[in-house]
Amino acid sequence: MPPEIEKLGREELLEVVRKQYDKNEILHEKNESLQVENDRLKKLIFGSKSERFVPEVDPRQTSLDFDGTPEPKKEEPVTETITYERKKNGGKQKPSRQPIPAHLERVVHIIQPDEDVTGLVTIGKEVTEELEYVPGKLFVNQYVRLKYIKPEGEKTKVLIGKLPERPLPKCIAGPHLLAAIIVAKYVDHQPGYRQSQMFKRQGIDIPDATLCGWINAIGRLLKALYEAHKKKVLMSIYLMADETPIRVLESDKPGSTHKGYHWAYYDPVNKLVLFDYRPGRGKEGPKEILKNFKGHLQTDGYAVYDEYGSKAGITLMHCWAHARRKFAEAQDNDRARADYVLAEIQKLYALERELKQTNADEKQVVAMRKENAAQVIAGLKQWMITNRPGVTPTSAIAKAIDYTLSRIDALKVYTTDAKLQIDNNLVENSIRPIAIGRKNYLFAGSHQAAENAAIFYSLFATCKAQGINPYTWLAETLKKIGTHPVNRIEELLPGWKPKSTDSEKPRDAA
Repeated sequence: MPPEIEKLGREELLEVVRKQYDKNEILHEKNESLQVENDRLKKLIFGSKSERFVPEVDPRQTSLDFDGTPEPKKEEPVTETITYERKKNGGKQKPSRQPIPAHLERVVHIIQPDEDVTGLVTIGKEVTEELEYVPGKLFVNQYVRLKYIKPEGEKTKVLIGKLPERPLPKCIAGPHLLAAIIVAKYVDHQPGYRQSQMFKRQGIDIPDATLCGWINAIGRLLKALYEAHKKKVLMSIYLMADETPIRVLESDKPGSTHKGYHWAYYDPVNKLVLFDYRPGRGKEGPKEILKNFKGHLQTDGYAVYDEYGSKAGITLMHCWAHARRKFAEAQDNDRARADYVLAEIQKLYALERELKQTNADEKQVVAMRKENAAQVIAGLKQWMITNRPGVTPTSAIAKAIDYTLSRIDALKVYTTDAKLQIDNNLVENSIRPIAIGRKNYLFAGSHQAAENAAIFYSLFATCKAQGINPYTWLAETLKKIGTHPVNRIEELLPGWKPKSTDSEKPRDAA
């Protein structure tokens, strides 16, 4: 014991002990928090990515006075029953082969017996189909324009055929090749240098720098179409919002990258997706995009969106998938409480699946949500208020409760309208191609290239949401866009339909 401690009196020693105890408590809480964070990072790197929850519910957890301490479990043998569907002959049911689609071209090969069949009568045939593949091939469209001299009095006039409209007049690539290159990069995640290597195997050298030049040129060509698409998306009365990072090369710092962001806005009613590139993650991006928006806005817990909760004409909603994720991350910290909340949230999702499977109409959806989901949410709110004082303030379970409890009213909004979704997974699904793509091409070559990427991702994500083939749509659009009237540019958008009262409602309907 240090000499200075030995000289202290009883009261002074008690004070030293109290201070040391408080210090130990703080260090214990900090250590527990760091341990939970470490476990979460390990799970992100090595663990399963599924958020599916299989509950192990203690009956006492349904009581509001539950203290969070589960009773010891009795070890029971685990049994598993496996059943097989059997044929009449007693064998296992073999998987059936899917028929080859009828729309594919059939190349018919007639095979005769080896023996001489002259004069014999055909009694039938056996047909065997084999699915085959020929790699995509390059070919050249050669336009030969004949010239004629037409006398006109003392003068003559030269007549020549007119070239068909081309997307990039001085480019050797046609609309189908350009569409294939762009779709390969932004839908199939093939960087330019890989495509360049693929073309070399077909005997033609197209440098990846040339491919990037073509892609950027088409991005500029589609800019007006993108602006029309943006205008259409922002006329929606219900949007989901999210954001995802993208690395961008710095022009003034060779070799270094800047962290930009693609902000995503999804209209689940009309199935429209908009990506807006911004150099940062600040509030300037959504503030400019959503300055005239009126309706329901569904987001995660990012603080940038909080101000929209008090903005006139906007009803801010939050996402149950994000709340669920917080409690899934807290299972290692306080499994009993986390499992209870996850089981309750599972009831909300079970109701949504039931409504979808039964094709419930709008009135039924709202009635069922108010009758069942609203009660579950009210119970969760009271449970969190009761249990919050009993958990360590800096623990993962406390953070999950605080996150959800502070947003519980915004989480409940979806129960009031049939068109609203329980979470914003639809917009998260739309940004997944960007996450996959950046793993392959690593970064955008410039801020302009990142803006072009936002154009392609917006239009292709909309194609996907509406079940449209992006290659077919882009190739046909590139054929038309050069001569299409600018004041009717929206007619080239994916899934464009003439305006109707069913698809567009007045703003005050929100």
